[in-house]
Amino acid sequence: MSKIKMFALGGLNEIGKNMYVVEVDQDIYVFEAGLKYSDDRSLGIDYILPNYDYLKENKNRIVGIFITHGHDEQMGALADMLEDLEGIDIYATAFTLEVIKQDLEEAGIKNAKLHELEIHKKIVFGKNSIFPVRVSHSIPDSVMYVLYTEDGAIVFTGNYVFDPSMPGAFNADIGKIAYVGKQGVLCLLNESIYAPKKGFTSPSHKAYSIIRETLNKNSGRILFNLMPAQIYRIQELFDEVSKTHRNIVIMGKKLETIILKAIELGYVKFDRERIKTIHHVNDDGIIVIVSSEREIPYYNMRRIIRGYDKFITLTEEDTVVFASPIYDNIEVTSTQIFDEIAKIGSNLVILSKKQFRSPHASSEDIMMMINMLRPKYYFPVIGEYREQVENANLALIMGMKEENIFLKLNGEVVNIVNGQYIDDNEKIKVDDVLIDGKQSGDIGDLVLKDRELLADNGIVIVTTTLDKSSKKILAGPEILTRGFIYVKDNSELIKEAEKISLEVINECINPNYIDFNKVKNGIRDRLGKYLYKQTSSKPMIIVVVQEV
Repeated sequence: MSKIKMFALGGLNEIGKNMYVVEVDQDIYVFEAGLKYSDDRSLGIDYILPNYDYLKENKNRIVGIFITHGHDEQMGALADMLEDLEGIDIYATAFTLEVIKQDLEEAGIKNAKLHELEIHKKIVFGKNSIFPVRVSHSIPDSVMYVLYTEDGAIVFTGNYVFDPSMPGAFNADIGKIAYVGKQGVLCLLNESIYAPKKGFTSPSHKAYSIIRETLNKNSGRILFNLMPAQIYRIQELFDEVSKTHRNIVIMGKKLETIILKAIELGYVKFDRERIKTIHHVNDDGIIVIVSSEREIPYYNMRRIIRGYDKFITLTEEDTVVFASPIYDNIEVTSTQIFDEIAKIGSNLVILSKKQFRSPHASSEDIMMMINMLRPKYYFPVIGEYREQVENANLALIMGMKEENIFLKLNGEVVNIVNGQYIDDNEKIKVDDVLIDGKQSGDIGDLVLKDRELLADNGIVIVTTTLDKSSKKILAGPEILTRGFIYVKDNSELIKEAEKISLEVINECINPNYIDFNKVKNGIRDRLGKYLYKQTSSKPMIIVVVQEV
């Protein structure tokens, strides 16, 4: 019998940043190592990672990190994590490893311990074992993981849909899933993102019809904007392009490498000769595939629209297709992009979120998974909290007991001892790690709050110069502002601010001595109150005192 802990370092009550920890006695199994995309309020933050201090503190107990598929929400944090967790074993299927290798190579990480899992082949770790089962998603070789323990199986689904028409490496093995259920499942960790959506996701995750319609209606150049690594959508596009005489140009080395590798390995079917170099981007009727990047949503498309790309300039003869549904936290950015395209006069095609779903499990998919696995305990994961609640309600419909369903937030621990749940309110420290550009490590909440303050209220700089010996004021105090007020229309306010600053400085000057900290804190306090009273704004106040 075992002592089992389950908790999320990221991925609950949010979209992305997935990282789930299952401890069986002293062994730690980590499922996913994802990031969260920056959003419209990110204030320069490129992407967000889960705080993985717990893993650093318990590095010697980690059996491995198990990735379900090659999307950034599942594996995008690996390059950052391996700087602290060097030597940790990473397990994934063949195509997922190809995507991971590319990410690590770009980050300059060498000698990572990557292990290729064979689908439907068990790998043993002492008294426990891991069994990967293929599921259907937008990228080939996607799997769910079954962790076999002495007390029963713990199943982590990752992202999936049930669609028997999906080909080859995209097709779920429903028989294997049902077989796992017959062996006895202790706990099922099941995705929640589309739990509020009724019915099966299939066939609304397919876009053949709108791709075909767009190709037939528009004879000119067509740009398809895709989220990275949406291989099934790319196959849909290739299938429809194959019925025409059009050729394709792939913009971006990362996207091109992924697609060509998928063709080489047989995951994607398309005539390689019809993929042309970037120099053909202005050919008549050419299809251009543009990928968004994780750091800045729509960065590549934005560069093209604004005329910064050296190869392609958007014209009113072009058609732009956003072939991936817009995800929730970048509506403002996407709307701005759509407006800029409209101003150019290009034809714009947008996939409706209501009509076209991403390949995530909707209510019937979720209930079908529960029905096949029949778990003793149920843990809704991957999604906002309201979606976790809807997922829990589906489990109730399927006859599960309410006390056996776990609705948790990041860091809240599920403890199961000898097969029985124990509610002891244990919590693990969790947080967001904010990544900005090429800086390594978290930039910190204080920096983000400063950016919010600057964005909302601007900055006021108070400068003054003192005599080094006598401490007499030689110049200033002078007030400079940026993003706060229009100085020419507020000269009286500036004069009063200078007067207040002068009073504070004089109060803090003693014979041949001045307390600089007292000056800075005093000006911030007194001037800040005055400016708020006059403007209802709280600008950042920086005080610079120098001696000559």
